[in-house]
Amino acid sequence: MLKRVVVTGLGALTPLGNKVTDFWKNVVAGKSAAARITHFDPTWFRTQFACELKNFNVSDFLDRADIKRTDPFTQYALVASDEAIKDSGFNFEKMDPFDVGVIWGSGQGGMETFEEQVKEYTLGDGHPRFSPFFVPKLITNMASGMISIRNGYMGINYTTVSACATSNTAIMDAYNYIRLNKAKIIVTGGSEAPITPASFGGFSSMKAMSARNHDPETASRPFDIDRDGFVMGEGAGALVLEEYEHAVKRGAHIYGEVRGAAMTADAYHMTATHPEGLGATKGMQLALQEAGASITDIDYLNMHATSTHVGDLSELKAILSLTKGEKNEIRIGATKSMTGHLLGAAGAIEAIICLLAMRDKVIPPTINTTTLDPAVPDSLNIVLNEAIDYPVNLAMSNTFGFGGHNGIVVFGKL
Repeated sequence: MLKRVVVTGLGALTPLGNKVTDFWKNVVAGKSAAARITHFDPTWFRTQFACELKNFNVSDFLDRADIKRTDPFTQYALVASDEAIKDSGFNFEKMDPFDVGVIWGSGQGGMETFEEQVKEYTLGDGHPRFSPFFVPKLITNMASGMISIRNGYMGINYTTVSACATSNTAIMDAYNYIRLNKAKIIVTGGSEAPITPASFGGFSSMKAMSARNHDPETASRPFDIDRDGFVMGEGAGALVLEEYEHAVKRGAHIYGEVRGAAMTADAYHMTATHPEGLGATKGMQLALQEAGASITDIDYLNMHATSTHVGDLSELKAILSLTKGEKNEIRIGATKSMTGHLLGAAGAIEAIICLLAMRDKVIPPTINTTTLDPAVPDSLNIVLNEAIDYPVNLAMSNTFGFGGHNGIVVFGKL
């Protein structure tokens, strides 16, 4: 018999706050995290702004040895997972270490390390002087490995990579392993540190990002007629998933239950979503089927909506294909308008938003949308500009990634 899976811990390191409470407060308040880049001089780039972490000093969280041997994407993972593990309150000393695992995601891994090391070689005298930490810092699975090493967790441990669907993939895998009774607790989520010259420059050259340099705070504007691309973000989101009976037995605080999850592929284009949202539609159908629900049972849908012309509309078409275009009570939001797009970490922080929306009975706004695209149908209830009080018993989080990856997770209130 399949086990039930619940969420008992949350951790967030985001452009809108370096812990869950600050992050959630600013999301509900409708704050924008976008500003001119400080990590490097962006003067010669088409896009010159992003959603960077604010007032974050890694030495406040990690010791010198861990900082020296890890890339920022792993550092972010350690900080967020530390908060989630502490929040969950489980006593690891009383558990079999093989019952606790880590499934973590990152779309790019150690990009900063890669750039620094290759630059040092190519701009030097030709003699290879690569750091012995180069490969361990670079490889994408090191975040999951370091969370395991830091805490002594000896169960399932690996990394998912599915571009911007990555952390939803990680959450889905953690959910399934616990359902199959192959673990009692799994730390899951995603982290990304992509605001580097090469990574940022690549996206900028693709013209995938907004070039609203004169007003970065309003640049991420999902569904707006003047939207011109996404805004890059960085950070991490962590969740502790736990087998339901194990959580109840120890008296854990439960944020919500993972009711269903699914992945599909568009099989259409390297970077564009399917224009009719066929893969997204099927993914939502499968996740809802597993949750024993229909689309109209969803109270809050956190859309992937990154503020691109094709992407926003294709996702809306997918939703409409399920609602058959009829008026409904689903409240829809696009929180990337505030956080920016955290790529492989996006699904994790948006899962946190879904769970806290259920807890507090409030739905965060989509900001910066001043003139709705006429293609957006009237039958959809998009929460614009200000948060609303609204009871959320069932929430869905959509994520889609380059390569045609679609990852959907459904959360329910206990």
